[in-house]
Amino acid sequence: MRILIADDHRLIVEGIKLKLAELDPTIEFMVAMDVDELRCAIQHGPSPTLALIDLTMPGSQGYEHLIETINSLPGVPVIVISGSEDPALMRALLMLGVQGFIPKAYSPDVMLSAVRLVLSGGVYVPPMLLLDGGAPAAAIHAEPAASLEERLRKLLTERQIDVLRSLSQGKPNKVIARDLGISEGTVKIHLAAIFRALNVRNRVEAVVASRRISGL
Repeated sequence: MRILIADDHRLIVEGIKLKLAELDPTIEFMVAMDVDELRCAIQHGPSPTLALIDLTMPGSQGYEHLIETINSLPGVPVIVISGSEDPALMRALLMLGVQGFIPKAYSPDVMLSAVRLVLSGGVYVPPMLLLDGGAPAAAIHAEPAASLEERLRKLLTERQIDVLRSLSQGKPNKVIARDLGISEGTVKIHLAAIFRALNVRNRVEAVVASRRISGL
């Protein structure tokens, strides 16, 4: 088994390694201390069995490093570890495709149980999210996909569709601007229009919505 840990705090990394070694003392750990190291690990290293990714680490821009990890490692479960305990954030990331969200305030034993659940094919949902009510990001899925696609084609320009497609690939604004031959300011204007059209609040929710549209 090979586990990728991406976090910029060495004590947290070593604590995770020590606890997860209880799963199997022969586990091989891959460690990334920033987004560049994470990108190098997922692009050039051996494929991990599981990835635990810090939500905020050096080089991160929003949640793009999570999107890139999910897209680059199909079939590999990704668990977010974070100091945040915001239920809305948990819902958005779970709908994005992560297999679990573990607040750093939780105990090592809870983390170990969560990892066991995910490795067995489950999804770890923090108890506070279950108590908060409802399925994750249910509002995003309330509208049928065909209706959402129709709205998109009516309300967005072809260029904005291109921006949305790039966003769903985990690209930051600078790369989107370069690929499309437009300025970063223009990218931000397009993103604002996309958020309004999809009735979402941020990039993560926009990506979740876009994944319900065939071809994006």
